[in-house]
Amino acid sequence: MSKRGIYRRGTWDVIRSLFVPIIFTIMIMGLIVDGLHKTEESSRAEGLRILEDGIRRAVVTAYAVEGRYPDTLAHIVENYGIHIDTTRYIVDYNIFATNIMPNVAVFEIR
Repeated sequence: MSKRGIYRRGTWDVIRSLFVPIIFTIMIMGLIVDGLHKTEESSRAEGLRILEDGIRRAVVTAYAVEGRYPDTLAHIVENYGIHIDTTRYIVDYNIFATNIMPNVAVFEIR
């Protein structure tokens, strides 16, 4: 049997038994928060992509049905089932001519 005794612990043992689990827990929590942040960023980017693709598909559908590209974004929203959350996104819809595909860009409001 050692000189310390059965129930007696050294200072380093106490520090290690308290701080190692705390540091490990903090590291795990940091990894979880980082993962959630990356998931949120990915979700935002996916939302932008889905909205832009939906608008482009509606524009092409309008061209196929009407024989020309819509003059305004409002026409697409009213007639082709596109919903734009104006509190989250800004859509830049520029048309040059009714027979040339318009430029569509979607931006997130931060």
